[in-house]
Amino acid sequence: MSLASAQAPQRPNTLFDDEALIRECLKGSEEAWGNLVDKYKNLIFSIPIKVGLSQDDASEVFQIVCAELVKQLPNLRKPRALPKWLISVATHESFRTANRNRRFVDVDERIEETASVSSGQRADEIIRQAEREQLLRDAISSLQPRCQKLIFMLFFEDPVRSYELIAEELGLAEGSIGFIRGRCLQRLRKQLAKDSL
Repeated sequence: MSLASAQAPQRPNTLFDDEALIRECLKGSEEAWGNLVDKYKNLIFSIPIKVGLSQDDASEVFQIVCAELVKQLPNLRKPRALPKWLISVATHESFRTANRNRRFVDVDERIEETASVSSGQRADEIIRQAEREQLLRDAISSLQPRCQKLIFMLFFEDPVRSYELIAEELGLAEGSIGFIRGRCLQRLRKQLAKDSL
């Protein structure tokens, strides 16, 4: 997973499960809307970046997906389907934006057809990658805050910090980082196995 699609550790107690968030959003809770967008902002924004759009275009796609979410949330039948729905809408909008930006100059039908097949395969690949990344984000956010922070510091920060600096920030003995990392990764594996069922 790239750093662009990684997510910093969440503040404790600010995120709820999707069902509770959606229920509160539909009641008009601004806090729930903020939490829902906060929970999925990295997922939504990562897709146009993967497609190769500029930051400006990615921001535009993000806005369009969020606007569509506001309109379509009441029609969502299964809260667990929300990440896949967001991925689908963001992917479609990203490729639509990319195609709009592309300038075609005398392209013969065969090349155009090949590009279309290639775009479809690339879209499928992006969707699968985004689903895996969101599964990882969700699993990390379900861990205790110390594990979230440790995993983020070890695997998502650039430049990589030394165990000494990590231990200092977390208030731990340097020699305990490896052991704690192992326990946190074990919990993460269990959560990923549970979530992928």
